[in-house]
Amino acid sequence: MKGLIEKLAKKNAEADVAGGKDKIDKQHTQGKLTARERIEKLLDPGSFEELDRFVVHRCYEFGMEKKKYPGDAVVTGFGEIEGRTVYVFAQDFTVIGGSLGEMCAKKICKVMDLALQNGAPLIGLNDSGGARIQEGVLSLSGYGEIFCRNTKSSGVIPQISVIMGNCAGGAVYSPAITDFVFMVKNTSYMFITGPEVIKTVTSEDLSFDELGASRVHNEISGVAHFETENDEDCLEQVRKLIGFLPANNLENPPFMETDDPVDRLIPEVEQIVPVNPNKPYDVHDVIRLVVDNGEFFEVHRDYAKNIVVGFARLAGFTIGVVANNPAVFAGTIDINSSFKGARFVRFCDAFNIPLVSLVDVPGFLPGKEQEYGGIIKHGAKMIYAYSEATVPKLTVILRKAYGGAYIVMCSKHLGGDYNVAWPTAEIAVMGPEGACNIVFRNEIKAAQDAESKRKEMVDEYRNRIATPYVAASLGYIDGVINPVETRVHLIRALYSLVGKRTQAPSKKHGNIPL
Repeated sequence: MKGLIEKLAKKNAEADVAGGKDKIDKQHTQGKLTARERIEKLLDPGSFEELDRFVVHRCYEFGMEKKKYPGDAVVTGFGEIEGRTVYVFAQDFTVIGGSLGEMCAKKICKVMDLALQNGAPLIGLNDSGGARIQEGVLSLSGYGEIFCRNTKSSGVIPQISVIMGNCAGGAVYSPAITDFVFMVKNTSYMFITGPEVIKTVTSEDLSFDELGASRVHNEISGVAHFETENDEDCLEQVRKLIGFLPANNLENPPFMETDDPVDRLIPEVEQIVPVNPNKPYDVHDVIRLVVDNGEFFEVHRDYAKNIVVGFARLAGFTIGVVANNPAVFAGTIDINSSFKGARFVRFCDAFNIPLVSLVDVPGFLPGKEQEYGGIIKHGAKMIYAYSEATVPKLTVILRKAYGGAYIVMCSKHLGGDYNVAWPTAEIAVMGPEGACNIVFRNEIKAAQDAESKRKEMVDEYRNRIATPYVAASLGYIDGVINPVETRVHLIRALYSLVGKRTQAPSKKHGNIPL
């Protein structure tokens, strides 16, 4: 027995060093952790149970028989985050550049199947040179198997992709299907086609940073949801995200006891939100006043900043927050914010996370670029997402709610369960100034003092038509509340909706305007 144990220890030691000390050192000099170190940082200490530790590839082409390493180029298994089970795979760049071949794919698919079968989140740590060229179509088939499992798991278990190095070519489509994508500054890259190929085909001379760095995908493309400082920070942020999420679509999100009083008033909000609807403010300040202990975990922070989305808690319950931000583009809805908002709403609905919408929106962003870009179909995504959602939906209209944007932002007409407004709210087809220029055009033109008459008409329109009490009298909002009591009202409403059940029409699936 002793000899067998010694043999096992030797094989374990070989697996631990993966591609060798030199390559591990190189990984460290680039500011990157190894696959095993990343898993150790991600999971609770001592909780990782590795699978397929001694798997090796079966390729004998192009000298590959001399490049066999225990575990091949990925570390897989399961462990715990704050005592809750998660499944994980971490590509190992020290082994054949982390490239994906037949056996790597089989290992990844195994943990994906286990995660789905056992109703636990899946976390993929990506650091790979892409498909293993030496294995040809076997590599491509491996990606296809992974993509198919990503799709089947979507809406059933949370799937998180963490880009901690290169992720190129077909490999990028797996993260694109998953729910959240994390990237690391200066060390992670995503692109379909690399700089050299682009230069050959289009003559464009682009660097890796210009093409697919974390800034590109967090600020411009919207592919990534989080940009982090380094590997350690990235893994800590993943742990925080998991803390807000249920293990699967049949569970409720984890409840966290809070010392933040449910009857806490927020008088500071009166100093933050100007009564003048044309003056901007940062809606982040309002969100932090309302939620438990001011803690807000923002998603897609650097993309489409005119809408703010993220996770927080109310009275210990996880909520998803969607809020217009008047500090950016006056809070208008455009193509990018429609995509951002709709995708977040659909995630929350899939995983039983109540939605709280804070509304201050003057309308959709006008312009040829928006129309040519398809704002009609993209804006419809928000309508579809909110209408489809069956989780508790709470909406507070802070100030402006004009035209189609009023409808889109989880109005009563899209199935809002609890819709209220502040006294500062203006609910109308358009703003008073624009409306009066159309409705009272002749009266203003005929007046001796046109500007004075216009101001009179604007005030009359604002007081008679745009006032929230008109919507309240029709039952389109459930009440007009004191802004300082916003947190109190939302918590009461959330308590009342804990047992919400909705039966949707039977269908295979809808056809969202993609």
